Amino acid sequence: MHLTETRSKTLPHGAGPVARRRGGPLLLGLFGLAVLLVAAIGLSLAVGSGQVPLGDVLSGLFHPDRTQRAQLIVREVRIPRTAAGVLAGVALGLAGTVMQGVARNPLADPGLLGVNAGASVFVVFAISVLTLTEPRQYIWFGFLGACLAAVLVYGIGSLGREGATPVKLALSGAAVAAALGALTSAMLLTDSRTFDQFRFWQVGSLSGRESGVLWQALPFIAVGCVLALALGPQLNTLALGDDTARGLGQRIALARLGAAACVVLLCGAATVVAGPIAFVGLAVPHAARLITGPDYRWILPYSALLAPAALLLADVIGRLIARPGEVQVGVMTAALGATPFILLVRRRNVVDL
Repeated sequence: MHLTETRSKTLPHGAGPVARRRGGPLLLGLFGLAVLLVAAIGLSLAVGSGQVPLGDVLSGLFHPDRTQRAQLIVREVRIPRTAAGVLAGVALGLAGTVMQGVARNPLADPGLLGVNAGASVFVVFAISVLTLTEPRQYIWFGFLGACLAAVLVYGIGSLGREGATPVKLALSGAAVAAALGALTSAMLLTDSRTFDQFRFWQVGSLSGRESGVLWQALPFIAVGCVLALALGPQLNTLALGDDTARGLGQRIALARLGAAACVVLLCGAATVVAGPIAFVGLAVPHAARLITGPDYRWILPYSALLAPAALLLADVIGRLIARPGEVQVGVMTAALGATPFILLVRRRNVVDL
């Protein structure tokens, strides 16, 4: 009896009547975020560089006529772009939340495991050495590089008696990212053609994404989402520290291995879809935590809805501020996310996980 009482007071689940009282408002919050995401999807489909009336947007969605230029823009440009934003946003939001939970580091993001650096070096290799020019060709090298980099970082961080501790993972991730970044720069400096092609992918963008690439990335994101949402209770226990988690019966190594697999799937697929995009995986979990508190069973679904909505809205703003051109979404997320994130991390209760 005493152990049960102690556990209910210690775990960040918010067990008991308090959790039940908070469940109703949090469910309403999820519904509100779902409405926000639908609105962001609508804006992404309706707003762009081309002049497309709202009627053609609706017709292009439900009754497309490919002989109409406006409807063709909707089908061939805006729908794949919006789908890419939703897929990449969900993946980045969940990956960032899982990384912050398993590393117990409020500044952890998908770049912590060297995922972006690994993807970049393999994409450069595919363009420069293998002379691949189509995104659907070299994009899988980006996914392979992301996976191998994450495995390398986890392998280095697992060396030693204590295994893959949060500090060792962060240090090994920084070291691997620095080494891979240097290798990428060395290849780019010796090949101007590769640099011209790579720089558009490196900045992070939702434009020009083929539906075939999205369909290929979808299964990886779906599996990663299911795994991430299932990790909520384990992340709650890991937040208490390794010793307490072991005392509560948590299998630390297995939980971290599952989290690593989840991050590899989500980060690799997000990088495949949109390139390396900053701030989404870093800032969104903090914003979700402001609403939900420390319970990862709620933070994860909140992040899964908030991240794609934020990414699509940033992309829409990027299309509007530089007409008839546009600012790529990777630039917009960094520009728009910096100030709110600084305000978030200045609040002590947000930084403490």
